Amino acid sequence: MQKVSTVTQRMRDLAENGSVPSNVGDLLKEAAEKLEDEDEELSVRVNTAASMLDQISNDPNIKQHTRTEIWNLASKVENLD
Repeated sequence: MQKVSTVTQRMRDLAENGSVPSNVGDLLKEAAEKLEDEDEELSVRVNTAASMLDQISNDPNIKQHTRTEIWNLASKVENLD
């Protein structure tokens, strides 16, 4: 099982990548924050973050390799539950 901190760190790393549009980077950071919000149950955080990643993956402005990274992150997030 993936640790939340490992997944959120990868989200932040991708958000800081210069090839990622700033709006996508902002959403990645927000998804990481939602995932780390321990005031919510893990299942709620996972569903929220997965939904945000799905929204990001549908952005027409991201490159294909970035989209693949987002899909990989979404898979890791879903395995946290």
